[in-house]
Amino acid sequence: MADWNDKSIKLGDYKFFLILLSHMLITFVDGRGVDQFMKKRELPMHEGTVKTIESEDGDVIDCVDIRKQPAFNHPLLKNHTVQIKPHAQSRGIDEAENNPNMLFQSWHKNGECPEGTVPLLRRTQNFNHSRRSYPAFLHKKVAQLNDVNNPSNHEYAQVSAVDGNYYGARATINVWNPLTNFGELSIAQIWVLAGDGNELNSLEAGWTSDGYQSTGCYNLDCPGFVQTNKNIALGGSIEPVSKYGGEQRDISIVIHKARSNSYSHSHFNNNDGNWWLQVQDQLVGYWPSSIFTHLAGTSDAISWGGEIVNNQPNGHHTSTQMGSGHFPNEAYGKASYFTKLGYFDEGNNVKDPENLEPFVTRPPCYDLRTGKDNKFGVFFYFGGPGYSANCQ
Repeated sequence: MADWNDKSIKLGDYKFFLILLSHMLITFVDGRGVDQFMKKRELPMHEGTVKTIESEDGDVIDCVDIRKQPAFNHPLLKNHTVQIKPHAQSRGIDEAENNPNMLFQSWHKNGECPEGTVPLLRRTQNFNHSRRSYPAFLHKKVAQLNDVNNPSNHEYAQVSAVDGNYYGARATINVWNPLTNFGELSIAQIWVLAGDGNELNSLEAGWTSDGYQSTGCYNLDCPGFVQTNKNIALGGSIEPVSKYGGEQRDISIVIHKARSNSYSHSHFNNNDGNWWLQVQDQLVGYWPSSIFTHLAGTSDAISWGGEIVNNQPNGHHTSTQMGSGHFPNEAYGKASYFTKLGYFDEGNNVKDPENLEPFVTRPPCYDLRTGKDNKFGVFFYFGGPGYSANCQ
């Protein structure tokens, strides 16, 4: 469905980003909070940089020695050996849409990172580590979390598969650049989760239009995710995006727990194997299972969908858009969508999720419509414009 030959579309000072986020909730290591190990990336150049590339849109990419990337600031990864690819490729992971053009990041016009390095987006301003994203159905389960971890100004349109034993998730996500007010964000992503309350672990990947100027504990800013791909800069802007009533642009995303090299079908320790991220046909890297508590094993819940932040500017609901900024009833070419929803079972097979639980925070502002057919599999349209006569 995707074709990445068109020009980039931007909105004001905000960009469209490929993102990932992990929330390990390993609160203490050797008596110290993990946050104490997280260093702000405000240096002119990342440590271990061997080459720097500046894109036409202002992104500055540091090509960093793969062994010196921020992942290894995590206290549990001090002696970690980089795994370049999964020991065994899972059935179904190659079924993610392969597109010879794949997604495009404009920094490639001015160079490539050398072998043995990974591209890191250079930070040019402060960012904070406080932002946490939880799928809405889990908000009911984590009500005891404080306002920072469970903010009431987050709104959702999503579907969830719960109470399962999942080895990963996948989807093809329609990409847009929604209007985003300053200090707010609009996200379309996959959540892979395990645990509950203060023991919640999550893996998240998708795209955002970010009025925070990409703040938060995203991408490679926080230790834990080990990148192995030299072509994709997490947090960097991507192009092109979908056009209303015109050509639609998609990315396929897979998060999957790989088998260790000691795997046999009858004897598999769920704590073996890292969680790999694939975007289009590209393996990007992995979250080591050793940094998690509950996600050291399998996931018990998956969510797919949209999320926005509503800071109620001017005393009413935000006009930050979700998805395309149009309601699901406008359907293909106008409303944003997720297609080919799937989860991985114990046998490495990709299965259609059943009995999905929909959740919409405020239908007059953002809504959702599910379906299934032979072309797109399990799918849904989602999104909306935010503030209107019906959304105050």
